Amino acid sequence: TSYDNEHEYLYAKNIYTLNFQNSYSYLFSSEMITRFTGDRQEFLGQKGSILEPRGAEVKLSCNTGVCYDPCGAIQVSVAIQPGESKTVLFGLGQSGNLNEIYKIRYKYRDIAASEKELARVKAYWDGLLGNVQVKTKDRAIDILVNGWLLYQTVSCRINARTGFYQCGGAYGYRDQLQDTLSLLFADSSILRRQILIACSRQFEEGDVQHWWHPPMGIGVRTRITDDLLWLPYCTAAYIQSTGDSTILKELVPYIKGPVLDEDQHDVMFTPEISERSESVYEHCKKTIDRTFFGEHGLPLMGGGDWNDGMNEVGIKGKGESVWLAWFFYTVLGDFIPLCYQEDDAAYGQELEQKRENLLQSIEEHAWDGEWYLRAFYDDGSKLGSKENDECRIDSISQSWSVISKGAKKERAKTAMQSAWRYLVMEEEALSLLLAPPFNKTSKNPGYIKNYIPGIRENGGQYTHAAAWLAIATSMLHDYNMARTLFTMLNPIHITQNRKDALKYEKEPYVMTADISLSPPYTGRGGWSWYTGSAGWMYQGLVSWFLGFRKEGNELVIDPATPASFGDFSIEYKYGSSLYEISVESRSKGMLTTETITLDDRLIKGNRVLLVDDGETHRIIV
Repeated sequence: TSYDNEHEYLYAKNIYTLNFQNSYSYLFSSEMITRFTGDRQEFLGQKGSILEPRGAEVKLSCNTGVCYDPCGAIQVSVAIQPGESKTVLFGLGQSGNLNEIYKIRYKYRDIAASEKELARVKAYWDGLLGNVQVKTKDRAIDILVNGWLLYQTVSCRINARTGFYQCGGAYGYRDQLQDTLSLLFADSSILRRQILIACSRQFEEGDVQHWWHPPMGIGVRTRITDDLLWLPYCTAAYIQSTGDSTILKELVPYIKGPVLDEDQHDVMFTPEISERSESVYEHCKKTIDRTFFGEHGLPLMGGGDWNDGMNEVGIKGKGESVWLAWFFYTVLGDFIPLCYQEDDAAYGQELEQKRENLLQSIEEHAWDGEWYLRAFYDDGSKLGSKENDECRIDSISQSWSVISKGAKKERAKTAMQSAWRYLVMEEEALSLLLAPPFNKTSKNPGYIKNYIPGIRENGGQYTHAAAWLAIATSMLHDYNMARTLFTMLNPIHITQNRKDALKYEKEPYVMTADISLSPPYTGRGGWSWYTGSAGWMYQGLVSWFLGFRKEGNELVIDPATPASFGDFSIEYKYGSSLYEISVESRSKGMLTTETITLDDRLIKGNRVLLVDDGETHRIIV
């Protein structure tokens, strides 16, 4: 740490970091800095903490340099007369250019300049988050949907890629692809860009980096089997929503590097950029062709599917994933139309046959009587079965049996009823990932078993999966249960009083990755902000519960709200046009959308052709 007396700012640099040795982090103020320190122990005190720092009560020493436990703390002196007010600005930034620091420091020392910049920032967020605005009788839904969920997704998951509880900065292959799905209404170009980024992190062999750090691209090559399939899933979703199939023609290079040895589960290295480039369509095909099947005709689980913690279930190359089977079935169904669109009929027919065989294998081998299995271990034994003492039932095999639209109607209904019965704890406001938790089983599913029973993936609420269960419930048209589940997931609802807020501990306006079941921490939120559940909660509330979806240049309106939810309205900015949608029929008990009124014209069905004409259009459902 150092202090620049001439330009009045405190700065620090890390000479030991690999990629950012020439970057400076800096602090300044609109007021004259009187004291400062680069020593964390001095500021916090011998027994102090961030709640009661000693440095807030004493004059700081003005010490900076090396060999401290470093921090940045500055003090300013402000005199205020009775009844007087004063604006004081503090600036925090990072730059690799000292001249840029000088300019920023002098520019924003002017309060008027900083207020102008703040207004510009607010205008940016209003523009990005304001395309869809809802008004319901549930104020907690309005607060999340009209800003907080997408703000959490964009600011934390996409831009920062870090949070208080996970200081990383890396891209996750599946993570940011799923996050950007929630931005199709706000700014679909963000999803388009992420698809191209994902293609650029695919190896020539078809597998992908599980995560990587820009700018050099150092990351891990693994045996995880679902990562790569989110590419065709999100590409198909992008095209369905926007109608922009030109993305399939975009050429993107592969990466290359050492292939995993037989006994290697993963390896970290910086790959090279390949000389070979192919279209996004071919990148997607490679991911599909990279999915292999076991003796039950289900996809191999490899080093883990969506649940990274189940990394030992199929690590020997024989274990199979039932959830991955449902997901792959979904991917194939979404991608097949693109094959015919690209004049690749032979491949489309091949996938149709593969999809038909897959569904037959699922129904033949994965049905456990009241719900679907989670997986088969390498030795062929079942996971997520009534035969198990632990992890008898897992949420995501049930929810995706519905989301995939693949399960037989009665089985899907029975599976979901089992999930509600065994995994949903309404009194505690918890929707568990699996039950009972892993504890003493002789089987080793992976590092998930290292978590205390009832914590995180090991039988707590994993909110990402809980959002899927709520979406599946909406798709099943169980409107009352859908409302119950989305209410349980809403952090505003579960922190209504002081007691619940103290138990939950986390911010009531953003989603948490997990909530604990294990006493005495039942109901305590895990890490907040950095979680993909924010994006899925937004998709669930807007697209499936309120039933507002865009397909090409058409708007689909198909709510899953119960009559007790009452009327609600949505404002949607489509280009220069504004669509004002009022859903009035459901409060009267009419729970199917058979006709719509558009600008006083009656339309059969639940689809409206969107027109960018600068006008305001009124839709009544």
